Amino acid sequence: MSKIIVNTDLAPAAVGTYSQGVAVNGTYYFSGQIGIDPKTNALVEGFGPQLNQVMKNIDGLLTSQGLTRENIVKTSIFLTDLGNFSAVNDAYVEFFKAPYPARSTVEVPKLPKGAVVEIEVIAAK
Repeated sequence: MSKIIVNTDLAPAAVGTYSQGVAVNGTYYFSGQIGIDPKTNALVEGFGPQLNQVMKNIDGLLTSQGLTRENIVKTSIFLTDLGNFSAVNDAYVEFFKAPYPARSTVEVPKLPKGAVVEIEVIAAK
């Protein structure tokens, strides 16, 4: 098995003991992204701005590996308030084109750094 470790400044550095992503046999497993601006290393304020920053961070990870949003096959979304589910759907329509990737969404009590949304993606070449 050949593993490629993703390391880019186009997305925030890991806030723990993990890689930004790992690729195996053309499949990319990207770690969850929260709304940290990679330029300032600070969490942006508010649900909408955090969700927007998460999407930018995902784009940075994809770009660093020569991928686009169309390569995403699965997303996992973690929300501290499931009441934001419709806002995520609205963002999804702007971020992706149909057919949409597979997705799961769950409510969690807390996220790292006090974030309110985290999204991880799996992409394939």
